[in-house]
Amino acid sequence: MNEAFVKSLHELIVKENLESYKDLYETAVVDAKTDPFYKEALNLYNSLPSEKRETLMKIIEQTMVDTVSSMLGIIDGSIPVDDDDSVEPRLLLNSIDTEGELQDLFLEFVEELEDSN
Repeated sequence: MNEAFVKSLHELIVKENLESYKDLYETAVVDAKTDPFYKEALNLYNSLPSEKRETLMKIIEQTMVDTVSSMLGIIDGSIPVDDDDSVEPRLLLNSIDTEGELQDLFLEFVEELEDSN
């Protein structure tokens, strides 16, 4: 069950969002209503040659992987939320303790994906 959960997280958060970002950067049209930060991001993306755009997407993907991993580490208890460990989060999937293995399982899954490419 834990493996299915981390695979679903990767699919929903990393893979689908990365595709959304790619689509957005490739098809977005800037107009007067476009947020200034977003205009800058689009200008940066559009100024890059295609191989650098791929690098930027890899950076975005790695940032998402790192963020999910960190959140899972917090939930697992391997990354403390505060200095005195007064908060001990725990995640139950279908009322079953995940036993602090979500971060490791997520990173193993990401590594398997990288090895298969």
